[in-house]
Amino acid sequence: MFSAIRRIMGTPDLRRKIGFTLGIIVLFRLGSFIPAPFVNFANVQACLAGNAGTTGLYELVNLFSGGALLQLSIFALGIMPYITASIITQLLRVVIPHFETLHQEGQAGQAKLTQYTRYLTLGLGILQSTTLVTVARSGALFGSNTGIPECSQLIVNDAWYTVLIMVITMTAGTGLIMWFGEILTERGIGNGMSLLIFTSIAAGFPTSLWAIANSEGFNVFLLVIALGIVIMAAVVFVEQSQRRIPVQYAKRVVGRRTYGGTNTYIPIKVNMAGVVPVIFASSLLYLPALIAQFNQPAAGQTAPEWIVWIQNNLTSGDNPLYMVMFFLLIVGFTYFYVAITFNPVEVADNMKRYGGFIPGIRAGRPTAEYLDFVLTRVTLPGALYLGIVALIPLIALATIGANQNFPFGGTSILIIVGVGLETVKQIDAQLQQRHYEGLLK
Repeated sequence: MFSAIRRIMGTPDLRRKIGFTLGIIVLFRLGSFIPAPFVNFANVQACLAGNAGTTGLYELVNLFSGGALLQLSIFALGIMPYITASIITQLLRVVIPHFETLHQEGQAGQAKLTQYTRYLTLGLGILQSTTLVTVARSGALFGSNTGIPECSQLIVNDAWYTVLIMVITMTAGTGLIMWFGEILTERGIGNGMSLLIFTSIAAGFPTSLWAIANSEGFNVFLLVIALGIVIMAAVVFVEQSQRRIPVQYAKRVVGRRTYGGTNTYIPIKVNMAGVVPVIFASSLLYLPALIAQFNQPAAGQTAPEWIVWIQNNLTSGDNPLYMVMFFLLIVGFTYFYVAITFNPVEVADNMKRYGGFIPGIRAGRPTAEYLDFVLTRVTLPGALYLGIVALIPLIALATIGANQNFPFGGTSILIIVGVGLETVKQIDAQLQQRHYEGLLK
């Protein structure tokens, strides 16, 4: 390990890229603690120190912002608007033919789609920052029954220009984070957006583990660490697992040259959907609670039965009904997302165009049907795996009373392991390009 680090530090270009990456990460974390204009920083810290928690509506955004959301900082929205915009742009390829055409045009089309994603990110930033500031002004950011008077006085000025300046500041922060991610991809190591998400999530690990040690004792803390190591090993194993479908290319003679005649394979990962189904399911389960929050009765009035039912069943992660619905939604969204991102007909047509075929399977429609059959079979264990991993924080919440952002489960562990593996592979590839042994053996 130390020899690998020495080789990395001894390579000027690689050392410069890693230093640049670390510098951007430091700036990103620094912005997470700078409060937005007109925010009463002392009251915000009092609410956080009082363990007021959240109502469940902001957990995912707070996780991806590294805790900046509840700090009402200039980077409060984090990378979440860009993630949402990227997912929407990808899904629109199915609905809007022009987007699919751009996707097939190569680099020029991808640049146009990236531009659309940027515009959509800023639009979502305006929408989400307006919602956040409105909720903070109403005193409901940390829940309506915190018992902490400071939580209702988070903003020092209630004028209209206050809201406008805060919205502009948070939206600009989102644009700056988007630029950080793109410049990291260009000049740093790994995928910039993924590294910023990795940084946000990893920043919450020490706090979550320390909270478990304080509330449950040192023995439970050691048990959680041991369980976390086992979960990480299992996640690494599944994330690296794939079904390889062999493909052969027939020889073609063009003039005096011979093309084809090679053997390769189509890698179908067990978890082709990544963490997207978990985000989809979380967002969908937040909608009923969000609707209930904006339909709260006036003081002295009784809440309707449907609001009471939502508050009792769909706002707490330790509720069995919530867990079952969360698991089923993840399984359903996994199949949905894989069906959108992997088109067996398109893959079969490309293979046929270049003279490729799967041994024992005819080219064309039979190949597409075979790929669809294999994809359906492989996606099932992947969907169950995603559902089980996503339920780990909820189970921890129900058993040991841990924070819902339990570090060894859910979106946290999936992103941490996925981004970590990808970054290590890129460092290894750059070392091997310079005739070194590399990191991976």
